[in-house]
Amino acid sequence: MITVWKKIKEKIFKAGFRTLLKKTFQLPDNRIVDFDIKYEGPAACVLALTEDNKIILTKQFRPGPEKILLELPGGVIEINETPTEAMKRELLEETGYTGDFKFVSTSLDCAYSTMVRHNFVATNCRKIQEQNLDKNEFIQVVKMSLNDFREHLRTGELTDIETGYIGLDYLELLS
Repeated sequence: MITVWKKIKEKIFKAGFRTLLKKTFQLPDNRIVDFDIKYEGPAACVLALTEDNKIILTKQFRPGPEKILLELPGGVIEINETPTEAMKRELLEETGYTGDFKFVSTSLDCAYSTMVRHNFVATNCRKIQEQNLDKNEFIQVVKMSLNDFREHLRTGELTDIETGYIGLDYLELLS
């Protein structure tokens, strides 16, 4: 039988611009083990479709894989901001687009992160302004056909793959 491990302690520490948690657990066999966990706040991500059903993606360099990736728009939910407000802000800042937003679900980032991702779809998206990027953002907006996006999902080169699949499933566009 699988049981919840007993947490002994946790300590926050900085590693560059990241915050980590060192969590100490007592395992079922009574060993005491430390785990380094990414301490991340909630985020929002959107599968955004234009009025002619093109998927809106952001193209940007990512330092982890050291590659240029096509990704879904999204970002951190700021303090005193609802997930919906954050998603509308992020899509507008990163792409200049807005649309009709619908919250679909939440998902966990990974087994070693505290992040909860709020997954949205936005339909009938239209460009209403130019991008308003942060100083460390260099983003090109790309619109992709639904079929090409499905193929892109299969490559594994999308960082928020959960939002892509959850959004397509919600919109009944997976196949």
